[in-house]
Amino acid sequence: QVQLVESGGRLVQAGGSLRLSCAASGRTFSNYYMGWFRQAPGKEREFVSAIGWGRTYYADSVKGRFTISRDNPKNTVSLQMNNLKPEDTAVYYCAAGTSSVYWNSATYDYWGQGTQVTVSS
Repeated sequence: QVQLVESGGRLVQAGGSLRLSCAASGRTFSNYYMGWFRQAPGKEREFVSAIGWGRTYYADSVKGRFTISRDNPKNTVSLQMNNLKPEDTAVYYCAAGTSSVYWNSATYDYWGQGTQVTVSS
């Protein structure tokens, strides 16, 4: 069992930056792919970014603006979000899984409760 707790979401103006963090507890953190997904009102949950086995992955919509990183000894994964846009407004979720199909939310086994990011124009 892995417990995930996200933090860092808040209201920010367009063009601003935020850093989301996800603290994990439970099983060996380093064995998991860690992903960030987001869900805007009325929309399906979508892939944002993932990190695993030394590689990072990004959705086209955030490439060049967001950076994912992890600290295995501290059991944390972070998402640095720069140049935020109103369309980035969503609840952001941290997830952990063992599948390399990182873009598919169904392959993740554990989820956090989410943190709200709101970007005003």
